[in-house]
Amino acid sequence: MRSVDDAIEVLYKIVGEGLHLLAEKRAGDTISILGPIGQPFRPTQERPNTLLIGGGVGIPPMVFLAESLRHGPWTPMAILGSEIPFPFEFRTSTIPTPWLDDDVVSSMPLLEDCGVPSRLTSLSDFAGCYRGMVTDLADKWLQCTGDDGRAKTEVFACGPTPMLKAVADLARRYDLPCQVALEEFMACGVGGCAGCTVEIKTPDGKAMKRVCVDGPVFDAASVVWN
Repeated sequence: MRSVDDAIEVLYKIVGEGLHLLAEKRAGDTISILGPIGQPFRPTQERPNTLLIGGGVGIPPMVFLAESLRHGPWTPMAILGSEIPFPFEFRTSTIPTPWLDDDVVSSMPLLEDCGVPSRLTSLSDFAGCYRGMVTDLADKWLQCTGDDGRAKTEVFACGPTPMLKAVADLARRYDLPCQVALEEFMACGVGGCAGCTVEIKTPDGKAMKRVCVDGPVFDAASVVWN
């Protein structure tokens, strides 16, 4: 979800009866909304090189984050992955990425229009995409930034849990701060049912935290990855 001028834009996937009903709404209809709820990404100005990694349904949050980072001191780079067709038409990027092979040219048009460099990854042989996992391409980017660049880099990620764990491992290997938006099934969405809890390391020991209100964004190093 993001604010667009005087409106709020919500992107959703039609799964289940409730979202089918929401999809039937038309302009002028009235719905009730409670929010915002939970904790957002918190980029720091001390690390302006922001590496955004999104997988599958975790792509939209990275796009929204990239758009907000354009209005500060940050320089975002987005790496987006999917094993099913991406929900947008590819565009050959005009933003130079000298650290990549010449045939890895497909980008997300929305980010390209915003001036944010993006590259797409997949094992499904989509045209112009990097063949590999998002962490493979992220690793290449981090190698090419050098020690000085990595000292100013922070990682943000959203996607399926195995991908997030791999991103957390990559960030730990390079000793980089990393924030992840976790995905969990939420029944109430307001912290009442505790059905979306995950195990988090705190200064007082391990604790169960609710993704809906304590998250969804957590320090990747604090998550107990199963």
